[in-house]
Amino acid sequence: MLDSNRAKIIVATTKKYEMPHDPVYLPLHVGAALRHHKRSLGYQTDDTGDNISDHNASYCELTGLYWAWKNLDADVIGLVHYRRYLGSPSCARRHASAPLDRILTGPELVSLFERADLIVPKKRHYYIETLASHYAHTHYQEQLDSTRSVIEHRCPEYLDTYDRVMNRTWGYMFNMMILRRELLEDYCSWLFGILAELENYMSEEELSSYQGRYIGRIAELIFNVWLEKRLADGRIDRSRMVELPLIYIEQVHWFRKVQAFLMAKFFHKKYEKSF
Repeated sequence: MLDSNRAKIIVATTKKYEMPHDPVYLPLHVGAALRHHKRSLGYQTDDTGDNISDHNASYCELTGLYWAWKNLDADVIGLVHYRRYLGSPSCARRHASAPLDRILTGPELVSLFERADLIVPKKRHYYIETLASHYAHTHYQEQLDSTRSVIEHRCPEYLDTYDRVMNRTWGYMFNMMILRRELLEDYCSWLFGILAELENYMSEEELSSYQGRYIGRIAELIFNVWLEKRLADGRIDRSRMVELPLIYIEQVHWFRKVQAFLMAKFFHKKYEKSF
C-alpha cells in the first residue's frame, strides 16, 4: 500500500495564490530563476538542485515537472496548476461550493493507487478539430512538423503512434498527471530528450511571449503519444489508468474561448492569450 508520505503533487504557479492545505500538495514557484520571477512567493522554488528553471518562458509548468523528477524523493509524483486541479473521485465532494473542496485529497490518492499506476484528467474533446488541426490553427504548423522530425530521428518506433494520435479529436491535456515513480522516470527521460532537441528548430525571438510557450504546448500533445505507445506495448495496463474530472479554480470564459477557437479555425487568427 502506498504510504501517503511517499506521494507528492506539485502545484505549479508563478504567483501567490490560495493553495490546498492537504500535505500531499507542494506549491512550486516555477520559473523562479528568471529575472521577472525573482520575487519570493514563500513557496518551494524550481531553481534548486538539478533544474531547468530558466527555460520556463517556453517550457511553462514543465520546469516544475523536471524539478520534481530530479529532486523529489517520492514513490508517486503528480503535476497540477494553481488554477486547475484533478477532481475528487467522490461525486458528493465534487459538488462542494468551494472549488478547492472539490479536488483530489491525499487519502483519496492513496486509495486510488491501490488499483492504479497513473491518473490523468478526463479527455478533452475538440469534436470538429483533430489535435493537429487545432494546434495548427491556434499556433504554428511548423512546430508540429519539427516535433515529428525530432521523433522520427530520436525514437522512430513512436512515429506511427504520433501520426495516429495527432489525427484524433481528443486528448489528455494540460500537462497534468500523477504517475508512479517508474513511469515518471520513463516519461520524463523520453519527453525532455525530445524537447531539448526541439528547441534547436525555432528561434523564440520570432514569437510573441504567449506563442513562445510552444515547448509546453507540444508536451501536452506528445504526452498522449507516450501514453498510447506504452498502452500498446503493455508497459501500462489500461485497467490501471484512472481518469478524474478537471476542476477549475477560476471562472472559465467559455464564450470568449469558443469565439477565439472559431476565429482561429475559420479566419486563421492565432491565440495570443489564455481564457
